[in-house]
Amino acid sequence: MDERGPDPVAETVRWLERAVIGLNLCPFAKAVLAKRQIRFVLSHARTPEQLLEELSSELVLLEQTPAERIDTTLLIHPQALTDFLEFNDFLDLADEAVALLDLEGEIQIASFHPDYQFAGTAYDDIGNCTNRSPYPTLHLLRESSVERAVAAFPDPDAIVERNLATLEKLGAEGWRKLSAWNFSG
Repeated sequence: MDERGPDPVAETVRWLERAVIGLNLCPFAKAVLAKRQIRFVLSHARTPEQLLEELSSELVLLEQTPAERIDTTLLIHPQALTDFLEFNDFLDLADEAVALLDLEGEIQIASFHPDYQFAGTAYDDIGNCTNRSPYPTLHLLRESSVERAVAAFPDPDAIVERNLATLEKLGAEGWRKLSAWNFSG
């Protein structure tokens, strides 16, 4: 962090490198990062309506751009939907945008948030950390890329179980240390 404050894109890249790739939470992320096929977009939206407009534009851009250039997009929105319950409610609107743009079966949206909490879990359940990011983030994924990645992985169903085991071994204190996203070292 410098005198201008945190850089949400840089912190998101560190999260991707240290947590998602570093802990191998997503075995498919390393390749697209190495190939520079991830589009990192910093949203300046302050309202759900503004974010929905930006999301719609990014969905269209992703659909119209060859996967070799942009395989996936992370739409980082630090000023909108900082409350997890509001963010979670917004996901229905995000899915509606995919449908309205006739992109069902082509693009799906994964969600990440600093306070992510799966239904039926306690807030401090370590398993929630699989979807905790430095800032609220919508991950736009091409379904064809997901299908190829899953087909290439020997046992994709084991990913969730392995992630939970990894996080349980790391523990809350280990996650706290790892998740100092503005750590530059």
